[in-house]
Amino acid sequence: MRSDKIKLFENRKVRTEWNVDSEEWYFSVVDIVSVLTDSDYDTARKYWKVLKGRLNDEGSELVTNCYQLKMVAADGKLRSTDVFDTKGVLRLVQSIPSPKAEPFKLWLAQVGSERLDEIADPEKAILRGADFYRAKGYTEGWINQRLQTIEMRKELTDEWKARGIDKEKDYAILTNEMTKAWSSLSVKEYKELKNLKKENLRDNMTNLELVLNMLAEVSTTAISKQEQPETFSNSLHIAKRGGKIAKNARTDIENQLRHSIISTLNAKDKPALEIKSTDEKSE
Repeated sequence: MRSDKIKLFENRKVRTEWNVDSEEWYFSVVDIVSVLTDSDYDTARKYWKVLKGRLNDEGSELVTNCYQLKMVAADGKLRSTDVFDTKGVLRLVQSIPSPKAEPFKLWLAQVGSERLDEIADPEKAILRGADFYRAKGYTEGWINQRLQTIEMRKELTDEWKARGIDKEKDYAILTNEMTKAWSSLSVKEYKELKNLKKENLRDNMTNLELVLNMLAEVSTTAISKQEQPETFSNSLHIAKRGGKIAKNARTDIENQLRHSIISTLNAKDKPALEIKSTDEKSE
């Protein structure tokens, strides 16, 4: 889930996005370069192109950690643009001589304080997440379910961190095996089934799919906390076991419904993602 925002530094716009799942801010690189070099968008874009090439030639990890997200451009259309997380922005600031470097760092800290406020008062994060999904047109029932999955996902990643797992690629491997264990599909196959590309898979699940995915994550978290695995291989085995628990629940439900829970539905038809009981449908 991503929340788009425009933030101002000395009356200059900086496009940002908050990713709830990864709990990280992402900032438009060109916008930051424009601020630090006190230049317009086109000049900043050319500056970044040259700097990016030089950093790449030097083998800098900064370029490796550069992502692309679609953000609203000056013409109002969504266009892919380079972005950095907070750590990447701080390293970028060090690469650009600018009298605005220190004020910008202070501004960046203020942006980060918004997240600290939410940590102190989790209700703020929940309310912001709910508002984000409402603005996108999701139903209240689906929103309630989705917000629960976000919290359960956070508990799982915290547990993996406690086991010494801290790389995004390792999280992806564990998640993929857990997903495959309960759904019989890899994350890639699942997204292909729903005709997705870079969209978040959970944002395109029905509420039943969300429940089963959450059961897999909760089960994996509980087993890991009890067994405290010391190796990645052991954590991988636990992820598969957690997924198997959800697979058993899925089989029981499908035997009752007499059809598969794994759905081709996606967020293009948001109301359909909230699968209601027969009684609710008749009201």
